[in-house]
Amino acid sequence: MNLKRYFVRALHRLQKGPGYTYKELLVWYCDNTNTHGPKRIIKEGPKKKVMWFFLTLLFASLVFWQWGILINTYLSYNVTSSLSIGFKTMKFPAVTVCNANPFKYSEVRPLLKELDKLIEAALERILQPTHGDPISPLLLNSSNATEGLDLDLWNQIPLVLIDEQDKDNPVIVEIFETNQSAAGNQTAAPPAPANVTSEEKKYKLAVKLCSHQGSNNCTYRNFTSAAQAVTEWYILQSTSILSKVPLQERIRMGYQAEDMILACLYGAEPCNYKNFTQIYHPDHGNCYIFNWGMDKEALNSSNPGAEFGLKLILDISQQDYIPYLSSAAGARLMLHQQKSFPFLKDQGIYAMAGTETSIGVLVDELERMGYPYSDCTANGSDVPVKNLYSEYNTSYSIQACLRSCFQNHMTEICGCGHYMFPLPEGVTYCNNEDNPGWAYCYSSLRSSIRHRQICIDSCKETCNDTQYKMTISMADWPSEASEEWHHQAEHLLPGVQLPDDLGVSCHHDRVAAVEPGRSVWVLDGGLCAVPHRVRGNHHRLAVDHRHQHYQLVQGPEAEARAGTVPRHTAHGVGAGGGSHQPGLPARGGRH
Repeated sequence: MNLKRYFVRALHRLQKGPGYTYKELLVWYCDNTNTHGPKRIIKEGPKKKVMWFFLTLLFASLVFWQWGILINTYLSYNVTSSLSIGFKTMKFPAVTVCNANPFKYSEVRPLLKELDKLIEAALERILQPTHGDPISPLLLNSSNATEGLDLDLWNQIPLVLIDEQDKDNPVIVEIFETNQSAAGNQTAAPPAPANVTSEEKKYKLAVKLCSHQGSNNCTYRNFTSAAQAVTEWYILQSTSILSKVPLQERIRMGYQAEDMILACLYGAEPCNYKNFTQIYHPDHGNCYIFNWGMDKEALNSSNPGAEFGLKLILDISQQDYIPYLSSAAGARLMLHQQKSFPFLKDQGIYAMAGTETSIGVLVDELERMGYPYSDCTANGSDVPVKNLYSEYNTSYSIQACLRSCFQNHMTEICGCGHYMFPLPEGVTYCNNEDNPGWAYCYSSLRSSIRHRQICIDSCKETCNDTQYKMTISMADWPSEASEEWHHQAEHLLPGVQLPDDLGVSCHHDRVAAVEPGRSVWVLDGGLCAVPHRVRGNHHRLAVDHRHQHYQLVQGPEAEARAGTVPRHTAHGVGAGGGSHQPGLPARGGRH
Protein backbone atom coordinates (compact mmCIF):
# COMPACT_ATOMS: atom_id res chain seq x y z
CA MET A 1 0.00 0.00 0.00
CA ASN A 2 2.83 2.39 0.90
CA LEU A 3 4.65 1.49 -2.33
CA LYS A 4 1.52 2.27 -4.37
CA ARG A 5 1.12 5.62 -2.62
CA TYR A 6 4.78 6.49 -3.38
CA PHE A 7 4.38 5.81 -7.09
CA VAL A 8 1.13 7.83 -7.17
CA ARG A 9 2.88 10.85 -5.64
CA ALA A 10 5.82 10.50 -8.03
CA LEU A 11 3.40 10.41 -10.97
CA HIS A 12 1.66 13.59 -9.73
CA ARG A 13 5.03 15.37 -9.46
CA LEU A 14 5.94 14.38 -13.01
CA GLN A 15 2.56 15.62 -14.20
CA LYS A 16 3.10 18.97 -12.47
CA GLY A 17 6.68 19.14 -13.86
CA PRO A 18 9.52 21.45 -12.83
CA GLY A 19 9.08 23.78 -15.78
CA TYR A 20 11.04 24.38 -18.95
CA THR A 21 13.44 27.23 -18.07
CA TYR A 22 16.40 27.19 -15.65
CA LYS A 23 14.63 29.71 -13.45
CA GLU A 24 11.48 27.56 -13.25
CA LEU A 25 13.70 24.51 -12.57
CA LEU A 26 15.53 26.31 -9.73
CA VAL A 27 12.29 27.59 -8.18
CA TRP A 28 10.77 24.14 -8.40
CA TYR A 29 13.85 22.58 -6.69
CA CYS A 30 13.89 25.17 -3.88
CA ASP A 31 10.17 24.77 -3.31
CA ASN A 32 10.28 20.95 -3.13
CA THR A 33 13.66 20.27 -1.44
CA ASN A 34 13.90 19.16 2.17
CA THR A 35 16.84 21.49 2.90
CA HIS A 36 15.84 24.63 4.77
CA GLY A 37 18.08 27.18 3.07
CA PRO A 38 16.93 27.11 -0.56
CA LYS A 39 13.23 26.91 0.44
CA ARG A 40 13.46 30.04 2.60
CA ILE A 41 15.41 31.92 -0.05
CA ILE A 42 12.35 31.93 -2.33
CA LYS A 43 9.64 32.18 0.33
CA GLU A 44 10.93 34.72 2.89
CA GLY A 45 11.06 38.49 2.63
CA PRO A 46 13.92 40.46 1.05
CA LYS A 47 16.08 40.79 4.20
CA LYS A 48 15.65 37.20 5.24
CA LYS A 49 16.34 36.05 1.69
CA VAL A 50 19.77 37.72 1.81
CA MET A 51 20.52 36.24 5.24
CA TRP A 52 19.47 32.73 4.17
CA PHE A 53 21.40 33.07 0.91
CA PHE A 54 24.72 33.77 2.71
CA LEU A 55 24.10 31.10 5.33
CA THR A 56 23.35 28.54 2.64
CA LEU A 57 26.43 29.58 0.66
CA LEU A 58 28.66 29.37 3.78
CA PHE A 59 27.56 25.91 4.86
CA ALA A 60 27.57 24.60 1.29
CA SER A 61 31.20 25.76 1.01
CA LEU A 62 32.07 23.96 4.26
CA VAL A 63 30.48 20.76 2.94
CA PHE A 64 32.43 20.92 -0.32
CA TRP A 65 35.66 21.70 1.61
CA GLN A 66 35.19 18.61 3.79
CA TRP A 67 34.47 16.50 0.73
CA GLY A 68 37.73 17.75 -0.83
CA ILE A 69 39.71 16.82 2.30
CA LEU A 70 38.12 13.37 2.39
CA ILE A 71 38.83 12.67 -1.29
CA ASN A 72 42.41 13.97 -1.02
CA THR A 73 43.03 11.77 2.05
CA TYR A 74 41.76 8.74 0.22
CA LEU A 75 43.89 9.40 -2.85
CA SER A 76 47.07 9.95 -0.75
CA TYR A 77 47.01 6.27 0.34
CA ASN A 78 48.15 6.95 3.87
CA VAL A 79 49.19 3.92 5.92
CA THR A 80 48.34 3.41 9.56
CA SER A 81 50.97 1.54 11.56
CA SER A 82 49.63 -1.11 13.91
CA LEU A 83 51.72 -2.78 16.61
CA SER A 84 51.03 -6.29 17.80
CA ILE A 85 52.98 -7.88 20.65
CA GLY A 86 52.54 -11.52 21.50
CA PHE A 87 54.14 -14.91 21.95
CA LYS A 88 54.21 -17.60 19.31
CA THR A 89 56.40 -20.27 17.84
CA MET A 90 58.91 -18.62 15.53
CA LYS A 91 61.80 -19.65 13.36
CA PHE A 92 65.09 -19.52 15.16
CA PRO A 93 67.25 -16.85 13.44
CA ALA A 94 70.23 -17.60 11.28
CA VAL A 95 73.42 -16.90 13.27
CA THR A 96 76.56 -15.92 11.36
CA VAL A 97 79.92 -16.20 13.11
CA CYS A 98 83.13 -14.79 11.63
CA ASN A 99 86.60 -13.88 12.81
CA ALA A 100 87.44 -10.19 12.84
CA ASN A 101 90.61 -11.12 10.96
CA PRO A 102 89.95 -12.60 7.48
CA PHE A 103 93.10 -14.72 7.03
CA LYS A 104 95.69 -16.52 9.10
CA TYR A 105 98.87 -14.49 8.93
CA SER A 106 100.94 -17.67 8.79
CA GLU A 107 99.13 -18.63 5.58
CA VAL A 108 98.96 -15.27 3.84
CA ARG A 109 102.40 -13.94 4.87
CA PRO A 110 104.20 -15.05 1.66
CA LEU A 111 101.78 -12.91 -0.36
CA LEU A 112 102.11 -9.86 1.91
CA LYS A 113 105.82 -9.98 2.81
CA GLU A 114 106.82 -7.17 0.40
CA LEU A 115 103.92 -5.08 1.64
CA ASP A 116 104.95 -5.63 5.25
CA LYS A 117 108.55 -4.62 4.50
CA LEU A 118 107.34 -1.39 2.92
CA ILE A 119 105.07 -0.36 5.77
CA GLU A 120 107.67 -1.25 8.40
CA ALA A 121 110.29 0.88 6.63
CA ALA A 122 107.78 3.71 6.16
CA LEU A 123 106.76 3.68 9.82
CA GLU A 124 110.37 3.65 10.90
CA ARG A 125 110.94 6.71 8.74
CA ILE A 126 107.80 8.49 9.90
CA LEU A 127 108.24 7.83 13.60
CA GLN A 128 111.96 8.63 13.78
CA PRO A 129 112.87 11.63 15.99
CA THR A 130 113.44 14.83 14.02
CA HIS A 131 115.00 17.04 16.77
CA GLY A 132 113.09 20.10 15.62
CA ASP A 133 114.03 19.74 11.96
CA PRO A 134 111.36 19.42 9.27
CA ILE A 135 110.74 15.90 8.08
CA SER A 136 112.76 15.28 4.93
CA PRO A 137 112.35 12.46 2.42
CA LEU A 138 114.38 9.30 2.69
CA LEU A 139 117.16 9.73 0.14
CA LEU A 140 117.36 6.70 -2.08
CA ASN A 141 121.01 7.22 -3.00
CA SER A 142 122.31 7.95 0.49
CA SER A 143 120.79 5.25 2.68
CA ASN A 144 120.56 1.50 2.78
CA ALA A 145 117.14 1.75 4.39
CA THR A 146 115.35 1.11 1.09
CA GLU A 147 117.48 -1.84 0.15
CA GLY A 148 115.30 -4.86 -0.60
CA LEU A 149 112.08 -2.80 -0.78
CA ASP A 150 109.69 -3.16 -3.70
CA LEU A 151 109.40 0.54 -4.55
CA ASP A 152 107.35 -0.21 -7.66
CA LEU A 153 104.66 -1.63 -5.35
CA TRP A 154 105.00 1.41 -3.10
CA ASN A 155 104.68 3.93 -5.93
CA GLN A 156 101.43 2.41 -7.13
CA ILE A 157 99.62 3.67 -3.99
CA PRO A 158 102.13 5.61 -1.84
CA LEU A 159 101.79 7.14 1.59
CA VAL A 160 102.88 10.76 1.97
CA LEU A 161 103.32 13.24 4.80
CA ILE A 162 101.56 16.61 4.71
CA ASP A 163 103.28 19.43 6.59
CA GLU A 164 100.54 21.87 7.59
CA GLN A 165 102.75 24.40 9.36
CA ASP A 166 101.68 26.85 6.67
CA LYS A 167 97.97 26.10 6.22
CA ASP A 168 97.77 28.16 3.05
CA ASN A 169 100.61 26.24 1.42
CA PRO A 170 100.84 22.70 2.83
CA VAL A 171 103.94 20.78 1.84
CA ILE A 172 103.70 17.20 0.53
CA VAL A 173 106.67 15.08 1.62
CA GLU A 174 107.24 11.89 -0.35
CA ILE A 175 108.52 9.32 2.14
CA PHE A 176 110.62 7.29 -0.31
CA GLU A 177 111.34 10.01 -2.88
CA THR A 178 113.96 12.75 -3.24
CA ASN A 179 111.50 15.47 -4.23
CA GLN A 180 108.93 17.29 -2.13
CA SER A 181 105.74 18.64 -3.64
CA ALA A 182 103.45 21.30 -2.29
CA ALA A 183 99.75 21.35 -3.01
CA GLY A 184 99.63 22.88 -6.45
CA ASN A 185 103.37 23.54 -7.07
CA GLN A 186 106.83 22.14 -6.24
CA THR A 187 108.48 23.81 -3.22
CA ALA A 188 111.01 22.92 -0.60
CA ALA A 189 110.02 22.27 2.97
CA PRO A 190 110.34 25.51 4.99
CA PRO A 191 112.97 25.53 7.73
CA ALA A 192 111.62 25.14 11.23
CA PRO A 193 112.25 27.79 13.87
CA ALA A 194 114.87 26.79 16.41
CA ASN A 195 112.36 26.74 19.26
CA VAL A 196 109.84 24.51 17.44
CA THR A 197 109.96 20.81 18.25
CA SER A 198 108.64 17.99 16.09
CA GLU A 199 105.78 17.48 18.54
CA GLU A 200 104.62 21.05 17.97
CA LYS A 201 104.51 20.63 14.23
CA LYS A 202 101.38 19.57 12.41
CA TYR A 203 101.92 16.61 10.13
CA LYS A 204 99.28 14.39 8.59
CA LEU A 205 99.75 11.00 7.00
CA ALA A 206 97.80 10.65 3.75
CA VAL A 207 97.25 8.12 0.97
CA LYS A 208 98.17 9.49 -2.44
CA LEU A 209 95.83 8.31 -5.20
CA CYS A 210 96.50 9.16 -8.85
CA SER A 211 94.49 8.45 -12.01
CA HIS A 212 97.56 6.64 -13.33
CA GLN A 213 101.16 6.30 -12.25
CA GLY A 214 103.20 9.46 -12.87
CA SER A 215 100.08 11.56 -13.38
CA ASN A 216 99.55 14.97 -11.77
CA ASN A 217 95.83 14.21 -11.48
CA CYS A 218 96.06 13.05 -7.86
CA THR A 219 94.08 13.31 -4.68
CA TYR A 220 95.22 12.96 -1.08
CA ARG A 221 93.11 11.11 1.43
CA ASN A 222 94.27 12.32 4.83
CA PHE A 223 93.13 10.97 8.19
CA THR A 224 92.86 12.19 11.74
CA SER A 225 95.34 9.55 12.91
CA ALA A 226 98.34 7.82 11.36
CA ALA A 227 96.89 4.43 12.35
CA GLN A 228 93.82 5.04 10.18
CA ALA A 229 95.96 6.04 7.22
CA VAL A 230 98.21 2.97 7.57
CA THR A 231 95.18 0.66 7.79
CA GLU A 232 93.50 2.24 4.75
CA TRP A 233 96.74 2.03 2.74
CA TYR A 234 97.26 -1.58 3.74
CA ILE A 235 93.68 -2.51 2.82
CA LEU A 236 94.02 -0.94 -0.65
CA GLN A 237 97.36 -2.64 -1.33
CA SER A 238 96.32 -6.04 0.07
CA THR A 239 93.05 -5.85 -1.88
CA SER A 240 95.05 -5.58 -5.09
CA ILE A 241 97.20 -8.57 -4.11
CA LEU A 242 94.40 -10.82 -2.86
CA SER A 243 92.11 -10.08 -5.81
CA LYS A 244 94.40 -12.22 -7.97
CA VAL A 245 94.24 -15.20 -5.57
CA PRO A 246 91.70 -17.91 -6.53
CA LEU A 247 88.68 -18.25 -4.24
CA GLN A 248 89.54 -21.76 -3.07
CA GLU A 249 93.00 -20.61 -2.05
CA ARG A 250 91.53 -17.70 -0.07
CA ILE A 251 89.19 -20.11 1.69
CA ARG A 252 92.16 -22.33 2.57
CA MET A 253 94.07 -19.37 4.04
CA GLY A 254 91.13 -18.45 6.30
CA TYR A 255 90.01 -19.87 9.64
CA GLN A 256 88.55 -23.35 9.31
CA ALA A 257 85.34 -24.31 11.09
CA GLU A 258 86.88 -27.15 13.09
CA ASP A 259 89.56 -24.79 14.44
CA MET A 260 87.26 -21.86 15.19
CA ILE A 261 84.08 -23.52 16.54
CA LEU A 262 85.36 -25.48 19.52
CA ALA A 263 82.02 -26.43 21.04
CA CYS A 264 78.34 -26.00 20.24
CA LEU A 265 75.05 -26.68 22.03
CA TYR A 266 71.58 -25.90 20.72
CA GLY A 267 68.99 -26.22 23.44
CA ALA A 268 69.78 -29.56 25.07
CA GLU A 269 71.30 -31.12 21.95
CA PRO A 270 75.02 -31.06 21.14
CA CYS A 271 76.06 -29.72 17.77
CA ASN A 272 79.39 -29.09 16.09
CA TYR A 273 81.00 -27.26 13.19
CA LYS A 274 79.28 -29.59 10.72
CA ASN A 275 75.95 -27.98 11.62
CA PHE A 276 77.23 -24.67 10.18
CA THR A 277 77.24 -23.60 6.53
CA GLN A 278 80.51 -22.14 5.30
CA ILE A 279 80.41 -18.93 3.25
CA TYR A 280 83.30 -16.77 2.09
CA HIS A 281 82.86 -13.15 3.14
CA PRO A 282 85.23 -10.58 1.56
CA ASP A 283 85.54 -8.58 4.80
CA HIS A 284 86.01 -11.46 7.22
CA GLY A 285 87.13 -14.45 5.19
CA ASN A 286 85.48 -17.72 6.15
CA CYS A 287 82.18 -17.22 7.97
CA TYR A 288 79.92 -19.93 9.35
CA ILE A 289 76.13 -19.72 9.49
CA PHE A 290 73.94 -21.72 11.85
CA ASN A 291 70.33 -22.42 10.78
CA TRP A 292 70.67 -20.65 7.43
CA GLY A 293 67.85 -22.73 5.98
CA MET A 294 69.53 -23.38 2.64
CA ASP A 295 69.96 -27.15 2.80
CA LYS A 296 67.66 -28.06 5.70
CA GLU A 297 64.39 -26.84 7.17
CA ALA A 298 64.89 -23.90 9.52
CA LEU A 299 64.71 -24.74 13.23
CA ASN A 300 61.69 -23.55 15.19
CA SER A 301 61.78 -22.34 18.76
CA SER A 302 58.82 -21.90 21.05
CA ASN A 303 60.37 -21.87 24.53
CA PRO A 304 62.01 -18.90 26.18
CA GLY A 305 65.09 -19.19 28.34
CA ALA A 306 68.82 -19.59 28.08
CA GLU A 307 68.68 -23.36 27.91
CA PHE A 308 66.79 -23.29 24.60
CA GLY A 309 69.30 -21.16 22.74
CA LEU A 310 72.55 -21.64 20.85
CA LYS A 311 75.75 -21.81 22.88
CA LEU A 312 79.21 -21.64 21.35
CA ILE A 313 82.86 -21.66 22.34
CA LEU A 314 84.94 -19.87 19.73
CA ASP A 315 88.71 -19.74 19.19
CA ILE A 316 89.79 -16.61 17.30
CA SER A 317 93.54 -17.48 17.30
CA GLN A 318 94.51 -13.87 17.83
CA GLN A 319 98.23 -14.63 17.71
CA ASP A 320 97.82 -15.35 13.98
CA TYR A 321 96.24 -11.98 13.09
CA ILE A 322 97.56 -9.83 10.23
CA PRO A 323 99.28 -6.93 12.07
CA TYR A 324 98.41 -3.98 9.83
CA LEU A 325 95.04 -5.05 8.45
CA SER A 326 92.86 -4.40 11.49
CA SER A 327 93.37 -3.30 15.06
CA ALA A 328 90.17 -5.03 16.24
CA ALA A 329 90.26 -8.53 17.71
CA GLY A 330 87.28 -10.73 18.45
CA ALA A 331 84.43 -12.57 16.80
CA ARG A 332 82.05 -10.82 14.43
CA LEU A 333 78.43 -11.91 14.88
CA MET A 334 75.13 -11.26 13.20
CA LEU A 335 71.55 -12.49 13.52
CA HIS A 336 69.48 -12.40 10.34
CA GLN A 337 66.68 -14.10 8.46
CA GLN A 338 67.04 -17.45 6.77
CA LYS A 339 68.35 -17.38 3.19
CA SER A 340 69.53 -13.79 3.54
CA PHE A 341 73.13 -12.69 3.00
CA PRO A 342 74.84 -11.46 6.19
CA PHE A 343 76.11 -7.91 5.77
CA LEU A 344 78.23 -7.80 8.89
CA LYS A 345 79.64 -4.32 8.27
CA ASP A 346 76.15 -2.84 8.51
CA GLN A 347 74.46 -5.01 11.12
CA GLY A 348 77.12 -7.17 12.75
CA ILE A 349 78.50 -6.80 16.26
CA TYR A 350 81.81 -7.69 17.87
CA ALA A 351 82.09 -10.23 20.68
CA MET A 352 85.10 -9.49 22.83
CA ALA A 353 87.70 -12.18 23.35
CA GLY A 354 88.34 -13.30 26.93
CA THR A 355 84.80 -12.53 28.08
CA GLU A 356 81.45 -14.15 28.64
CA THR A 357 78.94 -12.32 26.46
CA SER A 358 75.18 -12.19 26.91
CA ILE A 359 73.11 -10.72 24.09
CA GLY A 360 69.39 -10.05 24.35
CA VAL A 361 67.53 -9.60 21.08
CA LEU A 362 64.14 -8.03 20.41
CA VAL A 363 62.59 -9.14 17.12
CA ASP A 364 60.60 -6.65 15.01
CA GLU A 365 58.63 -8.07 12.11
CA LEU A 366 57.70 -5.36 9.62
CA GLU A 367 55.00 -5.77 6.98
CA ARG A 368 54.70 -2.86 4.56
CA MET A 369 51.85 -2.43 2.09
CA GLY A 370 52.99 -2.22 -1.52
CA TYR A 371 52.05 0.27 -4.21
CA PRO A 372 50.34 2.71 -4.01
CA TYR A 373 50.83 2.88 -0.23
CA SER A 374 54.65 2.58 -0.32
CA ASP A 375 57.41 2.01 -2.82
CA CYS A 376 58.55 -1.33 -1.43
CA THR A 377 59.35 -4.53 -3.31
CA ALA A 378 58.30 -8.09 -2.54
CA ASN A 379 61.32 -9.89 -4.02
CA GLY A 380 63.37 -7.31 -5.93
CA SER A 381 62.03 -8.33 -9.35
CA ASP A 382 60.80 -4.76 -9.99
CA VAL A 383 64.12 -3.14 -9.03
CA PRO A 384 66.21 -1.89 -12.02
CA VAL A 385 69.50 -3.02 -10.40
CA LYS A 386 70.77 -6.54 -11.09
CA ASN A 387 71.29 -8.31 -7.77
CA LEU A 388 74.87 -9.62 -7.82
CA TYR A 389 74.30 -11.52 -4.57
CA SER A 390 71.84 -13.84 -6.29
CA GLU A 391 74.81 -16.16 -6.92
CA TYR A 392 74.55 -17.08 -3.23
CA ASN A 393 70.88 -18.00 -3.79
CA THR A 394 69.90 -15.49 -1.12
CA SER A 395 66.81 -13.30 -0.89
CA TYR A 396 66.68 -9.65 -1.94
CA SER A 397 67.68 -6.95 0.52
CA ILE A 398 68.34 -3.23 0.15
CA GLN A 399 71.95 -3.77 1.30
CA ALA A 400 72.48 -6.26 -1.53
CA CYS A 401 70.91 -3.82 -3.99
CA LEU A 402 73.06 -0.85 -2.91
CA ARG A 403 76.28 -2.87 -3.14
CA SER A 404 75.28 -4.34 -6.49
CA CYS A 405 74.51 -0.86 -7.77
CA PHE A 406 77.91 0.44 -6.62
CA GLN A 407 79.73 -2.53 -8.21
CA ASN A 408 77.87 -1.96 -11.48
CA HIS A 409 78.97 1.69 -11.49
CA MET A 410 82.51 0.60 -10.60
CA THR A 411 82.74 -1.78 -13.53
CA GLU A 412 81.28 0.78 -15.95
CA ILE A 413 83.47 3.70 -14.88
CA CYS A 414 86.66 2.02 -13.66
CA GLY A 415 86.69 -0.98 -15.99
CA CYS A 416 87.01 -3.53 -13.17
CA GLY A 417 85.17 -4.67 -10.04
CA HIS A 418 86.02 -4.10 -6.39
CA TYR A 419 87.27 -7.10 -4.46
CA MET A 420 84.69 -6.64 -1.67
CA PHE A 421 81.64 -7.21 -3.89
CA PRO A 422 80.49 -9.97 -6.26
CA LEU A 423 81.39 -9.57 -9.92
CA PRO A 424 79.09 -9.21 -12.93
CA GLU A 425 79.73 -11.62 -15.78
CA GLY A 426 82.81 -10.99 -17.87
CA VAL A 427 84.45 -8.62 -15.38
CA THR A 428 87.64 -9.11 -13.34
CA TYR A 429 88.66 -7.71 -9.97
CA CYS A 430 90.78 -4.56 -9.86
CA ASN A 431 94.53 -4.79 -9.21
CA ASN A 432 97.47 -2.42 -9.49
CA GLU A 433 99.10 -4.18 -12.44
CA ASP A 434 96.12 -4.43 -14.79
CA ASN A 435 94.26 -1.33 -13.55
CA PRO A 436 96.86 1.20 -12.28
CA GLY A 437 94.32 3.92 -11.47
CA TRP A 438 91.65 1.74 -9.88
CA ALA A 439 92.16 3.09 -6.34
CA TYR A 440 91.77 6.70 -7.54
CA CYS A 441 88.64 5.74 -9.49
CA TYR A 442 87.23 3.79 -6.54
CA SER A 443 87.86 6.63 -4.10
CA SER A 444 86.23 9.17 -6.43
CA LEU A 445 83.22 6.94 -6.97
CA ARG A 446 82.82 6.22 -3.27
CA SER A 447 82.77 9.94 -2.43
CA SER A 448 80.44 10.82 -5.31
CA ILE A 449 77.12 12.08 -3.95
CA ARG A 450 75.50 11.84 -7.40
CA HIS A 451 76.24 8.14 -7.87
CA ARG A 452 75.23 7.43 -4.30
CA GLN A 453 71.88 9.13 -4.84
CA ILE A 454 71.31 7.17 -8.07
CA CYS A 455 71.69 3.93 -6.13
CA ILE A 456 69.47 5.13 -3.29
CA ASP A 457 66.73 6.11 -5.76
CA SER A 458 67.04 2.81 -7.66
CA CYS A 459 66.91 0.44 -4.68
CA LYS A 460 63.77 -0.29 -2.67
CA GLU A 461 63.05 -1.54 0.81
CA THR A 462 61.56 -5.00 1.13
CA CYS A 463 57.85 -5.16 1.95
CA ASN A 464 58.41 -7.81 4.62
CA ASP A 465 61.41 -7.46 6.89
CA THR A 466 62.62 -8.81 10.23
CA GLN A 467 64.89 -6.67 12.36
CA TYR A 468 66.87 -7.81 15.40
CA LYS A 469 67.53 -5.21 18.09
CA MET A 470 70.30 -6.42 20.37
CA THR A 471 71.58 -5.48 23.78
CA ILE A 472 74.81 -6.97 25.08
CA SER A 473 76.47 -7.45 28.45
CA MET A 474 79.85 -8.96 29.25
CA ALA A 475 81.76 -10.48 32.13
CA ASP A 476 85.26 -11.86 32.60
CA TRP A 477 85.62 -15.58 31.89
CA PRO A 478 86.88 -17.55 33.59
CA SER A 479 87.14 -15.89 36.98
CA GLU A 480 90.44 -15.79 38.86
CA ALA A 481 89.16 -18.38 41.33
CA SER A 482 88.14 -20.88 38.64
CA GLU A 483 90.91 -20.32 36.12
CA GLU A 484 93.22 -22.98 37.54
CA TRP A 485 90.70 -25.84 37.60
CA HIS A 486 89.41 -24.85 34.17
CA HIS A 487 92.93 -25.29 32.85
CA GLN A 488 93.34 -28.62 34.66
CA ALA A 489 89.97 -29.93 33.47
CA GLU A 490 91.04 -29.36 29.93
CA HIS A 491 93.97 -31.67 30.33
CA LEU A 492 92.22 -34.28 32.46
CA LEU A 493 89.10 -34.66 30.31
CA PRO A 494 90.14 -34.70 26.65
CA GLY A 495 87.18 -36.91 25.78
CA VAL A 496 84.40 -38.96 27.38
CA GLN A 497 82.54 -41.94 25.94
CA LEU A 498 78.83 -42.15 26.74
CA PRO A 499 76.51 -45.11 26.17
CA ASP A 500 75.13 -45.17 22.61
CA ASP A 501 71.52 -45.28 23.80
CA LEU A 502 71.86 -41.78 25.18
CA GLY A 503 71.86 -40.40 21.65
CA VAL A 504 75.27 -38.69 21.86
CA SER A 505 78.81 -39.87 21.51
CA CYS A 506 82.11 -38.09 22.02
CA HIS A 507 85.25 -38.93 20.10
CA HIS A 508 88.48 -37.23 21.18
CA ASP A 509 87.89 -33.58 20.29
CA ARG A 510 84.57 -33.89 18.50
CA VAL A 511 81.00 -33.73 19.77
CA ALA A 512 78.69 -35.78 17.56
CA ALA A 513 75.37 -34.28 16.47
CA VAL A 514 72.12 -35.91 17.53
CA GLU A 515 68.76 -36.02 15.84
CA PRO A 516 66.38 -33.15 16.70
CA GLY A 517 63.78 -34.13 19.23
CA ARG A 518 65.72 -36.95 20.86
CA SER A 519 66.31 -36.68 24.56
CA VAL A 520 70.00 -36.35 25.35
CA TRP A 521 71.82 -36.81 28.61
CA VAL A 522 74.75 -34.48 28.79
CA LEU A 523 77.30 -34.96 31.55
CA ASP A 524 77.13 -32.30 34.26
CA GLY A 525 74.87 -30.23 32.05
CA GLY A 526 77.85 -29.65 29.75
CA LEU A 527 79.05 -30.83 26.39
CA CYS A 528 80.64 -34.10 27.61
CA ALA A 529 83.81 -33.29 25.68
CA VAL A 530 85.44 -30.11 24.56
CA PRO A 531 88.28 -30.00 22.02
CA HIS A 532 91.61 -30.67 23.65
CA ARG A 533 93.62 -28.64 21.17
CA VAL A 534 93.08 -25.19 22.61
CA ARG A 535 95.09 -22.21 21.46
CA GLY A 536 94.52 -18.52 21.08
CA ASN A 537 91.46 -16.73 22.41
CA HIS A 538 88.28 -18.58 23.32
CA HIS A 539 84.88 -17.00 23.28
CA ARG A 540 81.58 -18.51 24.28
CA LEU A 541 78.28 -17.30 22.95
CA ALA A 542 74.68 -18.44 23.10
CA VAL A 543 71.39 -17.46 21.51
CA ASP A 544 68.24 -17.74 23.58
CA HIS A 545 64.94 -17.65 21.69
CA ARG A 546 62.03 -16.23 23.60
CA HIS A 547 59.07 -16.12 21.22
CA GLN A 548 59.36 -12.64 19.79
CA HIS A 549 62.56 -12.13 21.77
CA TYR A 550 65.89 -13.83 21.33
CA GLN A 551 68.77 -13.91 23.75
CA LEU A 552 72.40 -14.70 23.23
CA VAL A 553 73.40 -16.41 26.45
CA GLN A 554 76.36 -18.49 27.51
CA GLY A 555 75.98 -22.23 28.04
CA PRO A 556 76.39 -24.48 31.08
CA GLU A 557 79.30 -24.31 33.47
CA ALA A 558 80.74 -27.64 32.36
CA GLU A 559 81.49 -26.20 28.92
CA ALA A 560 84.33 -24.27 30.51
CA ARG A 561 86.45 -27.42 30.23
CA ALA A 562 88.07 -25.86 27.18
CA GLY A 563 90.55 -24.22 29.55
CA THR A 564 92.53 -21.01 29.13
CA VAL A 565 95.97 -19.66 28.72
CA PRO A 566 97.67 -17.06 30.96
CA ARG A 567 95.50 -14.23 32.15
CA HIS A 568 97.97 -11.41 31.73
CA THR A 569 97.78 -11.53 27.93
CA ALA A 570 93.99 -11.16 27.71
CA HIS A 571 92.90 -8.43 25.36
CA GLY A 572 90.31 -7.77 22.68
CA VAL A 573 87.58 -5.50 21.40
CA GLY A 574 84.33 -5.05 23.27
CA ALA A 575 80.81 -5.57 21.96
CA GLY A 576 77.71 -3.68 23.08
CA GLY A 577 74.43 -4.87 24.56
CA GLY A 578 72.74 -6.62 27.44
CA SER A 579 70.71 -9.68 28.38
CA HIS A 580 66.95 -9.64 28.04
CA GLN A 581 66.63 -11.72 31.19
CA PRO A 582 68.79 -10.57 34.13
CA GLY A 583 71.14 -13.06 35.67
CA LEU A 584 71.72 -15.24 32.61
CA PRO A 585 75.46 -15.61 31.99
CA ALA A 586 77.64 -15.81 28.90
CA ARG A 587 81.24 -16.94 28.78
CA GLY A 588 84.53 -16.44 27.05
CA GLY A 589 88.15 -17.35 27.42
CA ARG A 590 91.52 -15.69 27.53
CA HIS A 591 94.43 -15.19 25.26
